[in-house]
Amino acid sequence: MDSMPEVIVQHILSQISNARDIAVSNCVSMRWKNSVPYIPSLYFPRHFFGGATFEQTDASIGRMILAVLHLEELVIYCPFSAASLAMWLSHKSSSLRKLELRMDNLTSDNNQDSVESATTKLDCIELVKGLESLKLWGVCLINSPKWTAFNHLLKLEIVGAGLKDQSLFDALQACPNLTDLALLGCEGVSSVNIKMNKLENCRLDFLGAGHCMLSITSPKLQVLDIQGFNWIEVNHIHCLRSVSISKVSGRVYRVDLGKLDCLEYLSVRGVQWSWNALHSVLTLATEVKHLVMKVEFCGDLDKLLPFPLVDLVEFFNHHPKLCSFEIHGAMFAALCQKNSLRNLDSNFQIPCLEQLIITVRSPLNAEQKLNTLESVVKHSKNLKKLGIRISQMRNCQDIADDFFEEICGFAHMNNKVVYIE
Repeated sequence: MDSMPEVIVQHILSQISNARDIAVSNCVSMRWKNSVPYIPSLYFPRHFFGGATFEQTDASIGRMILAVLHLEELVIYCPFSAASLAMWLSHKSSSLRKLELRMDNLTSDNNQDSVESATTKLDCIELVKGLESLKLWGVCLINSPKWTAFNHLLKLEIVGAGLKDQSLFDALQACPNLTDLALLGCEGVSSVNIKMNKLENCRLDFLGAGHCMLSITSPKLQVLDIQGFNWIEVNHIHCLRSVSISKVSGRVYRVDLGKLDCLEYLSVRGVQWSWNALHSVLTLATEVKHLVMKVEFCGDLDKLLPFPLVDLVEFFNHHPKLCSFEIHGAMFAALCQKNSLRNLDSNFQIPCLEQLIITVRSPLNAEQKLNTLESVVKHSKNLKKLGIRISQMRNCQDIADDFFEEICGFAHMNNKVVYIE
């Protein structure tokens, strides 16, 4: 290291971001210590200061931040005060581009003081107008932040937040040029309205069993991954390539995505979907290549209903580019009803299907299920893998044993393609 030029030493040490490593490097030599101001990124782990007081923590963080000449990225997971954060951001506002803060480490035991402290921490982010990426953990967004506009902000991620409809709307309004938005593990809203001209990737994960509506208007939207919404509406002008919709509890009543001409990946999951909502998505996704269906029941009311009959030939003809298909018991049962193969003939082909994964939940209607499996194998000229998951079958009586024996025979006859999980 001693024989290396100064600029090379600085470049090597600039790859260090963890505050603990930087503190240790300071003790190696005067030359290393003099390179600290050129470090572009600082990361303070959650338990970095152990049992230190907030005053000691703030002082230590402040010394390291102020020592850096051109700080571009700042990540703080350990406790800090709102007043100190405002000072740090004020000093580094001209160079800071990436900011990540854990906001649930509040310095007050009083609930009202905690909310005010969290709001103050949010408000002082306004000082950094040049931010390109902002990530907030455990933020309290009950009150609207005093943000004007982050015109350079491209990526916003908020994890584990308590929200209100208006405060969330106001926060998003201050970020008009986002390309990537992620709201994960959030709760407290009944309606989410997103209007962004440049948004490309959107991930929304909202908790709770209550009703929650989503409306998105974004002409450049390509990836949509959402969980927790009952009513979903996306403006029909978009470029969606990947859509994932999930509802862990409660029902999905309505999904309106418009035409899905560019859609390649579609995943629908949940306990109960309205059949109209599910059918509309499947009908529009004619170009889909990868499809995952894990919905247990349909029905618009509290009563859980099985899926209606789905014609096998019509389904695959409507999705001619389908390459991989993962299917749960309910949809598989719908494809295995008495008349599901009524349109099957020798000319029928499933041209692109290469991988099919089926979860069988019930041994009932075994003959129809085997007929369906045999038909899929026979008419899929490019099928490379057909996996059958039977470990979740509910019925453990003799009928399940008989079904398992027949499935094993089917797998043995088609052992190059079929396997049993």
